[in-house]
Amino acid sequence: MQTAISFLRREASRFRRMIVIVLCGLLLAYALLVAFVYLRQAKMLYFPTRQIEATPANLNLPFDEITLQTADGVHISAWFIPAPQAKGFLIFCHGNAGNISHRLDSIRLFHEMNLSVLIFDYRGYGRSEGEPTEKGTYLDAEAAYDFLVKVKGVAPYRIIVFGRSLGSAVAAELAMRRDAGALIIESGFTSVPDLGRIFFPHMPVKFISRFHYATIDKVGRLHLPKLFIHSPDDEIVPYVQGRKLFETACEPKEFLIIRGDHNGGFLMSGDSYLHGIEKFLEKYF
Repeated sequence: MQTAISFLRREASRFRRMIVIVLCGLLLAYALLVAFVYLRQAKMLYFPTRQIEATPANLNLPFDEITLQTADGVHISAWFIPAPQAKGFLIFCHGNAGNISHRLDSIRLFHEMNLSVLIFDYRGYGRSEGEPTEKGTYLDAEAAYDFLVKVKGVAPYRIIVFGRSLGSAVAAELAMRRDAGALIIESGFTSVPDLGRIFFPHMPVKFISRFHYATIDKVGRLHLPKLFIHSPDDEIVPYVQGRKLFETACEPKEFLIIRGDHNGGFLMSGDSYLHGIEKFLEKYF
């Protein structure tokens, strides 16, 4: 009997040690995964490409290819596409993937609205120098704005700051730092940590996030006219985040519902997208 009891005790002790080893292994694996995500955040947020695949010339649009210098000395690439007797001047802050050559459809639409467009590549994108950072993208947008005002002589009230996806956060920050006539946020998210919790629900995103892009903290302090555009079908940035930005924003503000996915919604929506923006500009701009 005593022998059996001793055997059971040894087995129980061995089982407990095995459980501890397994738990320690799981904790170590989780810690390594968290560390990997922490260190790879920039690669998971920015997806730049260097190759310029086309230019506005492919649309038979005249344009100027320019180089801007940021406040911290980085040279970034940009295009200025003038519109005859322009109603306004739109600064285009694009999303986190590709480069300016992948935004020709949008450039064409804004040109049809009789808007002159200044679109730039963030540092590390296209022909721009450097590597992208949150602070750097803000400085890149400032350089684009300063070019319009100081070089082109455009009055701030004639400037529309437009941002899509990641660019919506850059556009909101630019509107905080510089005067403008209107702000358009398309497919915008509340903040990177909020978005991260959706893709990594079991990660301590709030504590390990090295990027913020917290548009939700800014829209309530921006008093210029604001248009928020979002599709309920957006598979990357939840529609509820676009609505939350709108609800948090102070007046004047409008909301335009489009259809389609995150990257192609503006095209799939057709005239409703075009007319929605035109209606907003006619009302406020």
